[in-house]
Amino acid sequence: MTWLQSIAIETWVNLAEMAPYLMLGFLVAGLLSVFVSPEVVERHLGGRGLWAIIKASLFGIPLPLCSCGVIPVGVSLRRHGASRGAATSFLISTPQTGVDSILVTYSLLGPLLAVVRPIAALVSGLLGGAAVSLLEREETSDLPATASDAPSCSDGCCSDEASSRGRLHQALHYGFITLPQDIAQALIVGLVLAGVIAAAVPDDFFMNYLGTGLGAMLAMMVIGVPLYVCATGSVPIAAALLLKGISPGAALVFLMTGPATNAATISTIWKVLGHKTAFAYLASVCITALGAGALLDLMVSNLAAQEMVGHGGMLPNWTNQVFAVALVGVLGYALYSRRRAASGTENAEKTTMDSTTTLTLKIEGMTCNHCAGSVQRALAEAPGVSRAEVDLTGAQARIQGEKLDADELCQRIRALGYQASRA
Repeated sequence: MTWLQSIAIETWVNLAEMAPYLMLGFLVAGLLSVFVSPEVVERHLGGRGLWAIIKASLFGIPLPLCSCGVIPVGVSLRRHGASRGAATSFLISTPQTGVDSILVTYSLLGPLLAVVRPIAALVSGLLGGAAVSLLEREETSDLPATASDAPSCSDGCCSDEASSRGRLHQALHYGFITLPQDIAQALIVGLVLAGVIAAAVPDDFFMNYLGTGLGAMLAMMVIGVPLYVCATGSVPIAAALLLKGISPGAALVFLMTGPATNAATISTIWKVLGHKTAFAYLASVCITALGAGALLDLMVSNLAAQEMVGHGGMLPNWTNQVFAVALVGVLGYALYSRRRAASGTENAEKTTMDSTTTLTLKIEGMTCNHCAGSVQRALAEAPGVSRAEVDLTGAQARIQGEKLDADELCQRIRALGYQASRA
């Protein structure tokens, strides 16, 4: 058997193990997108105090937002009245987990890590939110104010007359098209990298070179902090590392720091929320990750951890294979539809709006549909705007309205952590 064949087989095995649970996660995430909208989150996370921080961390755990996509949502929370501590708590806990990644963790790493991971995310969010509340003097947000206190909503499901069929269609579209568009590339990279580790790295490699304890956890933290990997895509990598001798605590450190932090996220938080918040954000994630990793190593031996890998799910093999084929179809269509949208951008621009009444802005830094949605919402709330369309692939926004102020619109976009200028 060739090396490439071994990588392909290991990649497919991981894909098949996680497929049923990831497909279920997509469905639940779609339902959450309908019933737990950003407006609902903002309504519950407004105000200050410890309870707002606790709710922010709890709200973030099931939401399928990556470390880049969560930034504009967190900034929007701040703009709509949430405290710095609550916004930071949400920013920390949300990217570490999601309903899809929790189910995938169960399928590949077993029930223990599927429980420990969201608990650790909750604790890190509480720690970071409390630290920011102590360090930062609370004051009225200096981010651009909204057009009104009532949040706007342009989705069809926001209408009282929206039918259950319309809500179901929106949930399925988000769960099986929008969300896969955002994570497909990172997930595929994670699966392939896990296959490479499983096929090419000798058994006990990490045990021999990194050992166990604090040294191994620090090494995983150094790797995880600047790396961009989504919460779901990090799971097959962690499973492969466990099979090659890394300690369960070190694997947990990677599962926490990889999704929660990356260079772009940290720099954006520094710029938007301040250097004290950025330091508290990074410190809380790292301290909680090391503490949770140490506790996990006390609970589980390396051998027991290796035995857990691949045994989280007990579904028949044929079921895994069927769902694996379906998942390949979902991910393949997600990549195809995103590329098709990119190729159709120019034609869409010519037909969607009257060019004589629109303003076009160039936007840099958007990485997913959540980013585009947050920018579109911020623009729609600006005075004089009657319609706003954000093109993720074209990296621009086209705004229609009266007496449009380009500087104010760019300021709203910059407040979310992106760069904006007139096209």
